[in-house]
Amino acid sequence: MGADAIQTNGHDQAKLTGGEEIQRLRCFVKNYEWGKLGPESLVARLQEANTGQRVDSEIPYAEFWMGTHESGPSHVEFGSGHGVSDKCIVTLKSWVLDNPNLLGSKVVDKWGCDLPFLFKVLSVTKALSIQAHPNKALAEKLHREDPLLYRDNNHKPEIALAVTPFQALCGFVTLKELKEVITNVPEITELVGSKAADQIFNVHEHDEDERIKSVVRLIFTQLMSASNNETKQVVSRMKNRLLLETKHRELSEKEKLVLELEKQYTGDIGVISAFFFNYVKLNPGEALYLDANEPHAYISGDCVECMAASDNVVRAGLTPKHRDVQTLCSMLTYKLGYPEILKGFPLTPYVTRYLPPFDEFEVDHCDLPRGKSTVFPAVPGPSVYLVIEGKGQLRTGSSKVLVNRGDVLFVPADIEIHVTGESDVMKLYRAGVSSRFFQTL
Repeated sequence: MGADAIQTNGHDQAKLTGGEEIQRLRCFVKNYEWGKLGPESLVARLQEANTGQRVDSEIPYAEFWMGTHESGPSHVEFGSGHGVSDKCIVTLKSWVLDNPNLLGSKVVDKWGCDLPFLFKVLSVTKALSIQAHPNKALAEKLHREDPLLYRDNNHKPEIALAVTPFQALCGFVTLKELKEVITNVPEITELVGSKAADQIFNVHEHDEDERIKSVVRLIFTQLMSASNNETKQVVSRMKNRLLLETKHRELSEKEKLVLELEKQYTGDIGVISAFFFNYVKLNPGEALYLDANEPHAYISGDCVECMAASDNVVRAGLTPKHRDVQTLCSMLTYKLGYPEILKGFPLTPYVTRYLPPFDEFEVDHCDLPRGKSTVFPAVPGPSVYLVIEGKGQLRTGSSKVLVNRGDVLFVPADIEIHVTGESDVMKLYRAGVSSRFFQTL
């Protein structure tokens, strides 16, 4: 479904249908090797329900994309006939480009004729890369210098909302914890040298932030810049030391995680650098928001993810993909401490909103029991709805749509949606432009 339209008059038919209120989307799946295999993957089950494609038990299903981004575009299908001549399939991007009123004037004025957010589901069984996303200025610079590697000139703040128990590395640990890391993980000093490592003991909590950050930056950059051969040897020695110590003591959660990462990425610098980051465990319904230039790596679990419309990633460990160590180490904020965990706030008895401090997006989570109803008020921007579990119906003033697991629906600006559950529980997620954006205009 890579073409903008299946039939030659597709754009004309899409324009004629642009006034319809709710449109089902056919969505794109990424089969990265860190994804869960076959039917174990929530992404695989959603794809099968959304597109009818059978799940292959040997293939990893990693990401389910909902939006207009060219790396994984959603499509809109018009017509109800059984033949190709009765149907028209166009990209969501071409449809909103032809019908900008679907987005609302405030969104078009700010972001042009495009969705400003990208909505995803992730099913993770193996750690993703240690990575960060550039801010707007750096994204423009990286795109200008290497457009094949950094395809977007946009920033990529994001939120990850746990659907199942979800684990991640995120942000640097506190100064106190870093001192313990340097003391208790001698292999770090082997790689960076005692002159650099010992500097962590010359800074204190009451020192200026920039002084502390400069020391962390120095140590982390030298660690990530270590040669491959030396890294493999040192990581192997660290693994053997920890395995030996299991005979005499209980390893910490972080040490156990590091041994697991070593199995996945043997000899990788990301294994030892994991000691620098907070180990975050989200319960279902908890969320983590990630601003530009903050290091993170997802470890395991299923989550709903929403972000500004960009696919820019700067990687430096736990990956077979291209690494840009110097860019990553120079771009990070080096802010220390545990990240904020968002639990959302109730909009109705059945709807919880997650509102990170970014204009491009917000996420609502709705758990609706059988026979119960709730209302999503009309907003001046577009929304994308995803049903992850159960079934029900979505109604507007003039139409009703029956929905099941795997259904993804595009709702234009200024349309109120009434939702009713028709199963024990219907789990639904909505992504839309931040309500804060409209309030500040």
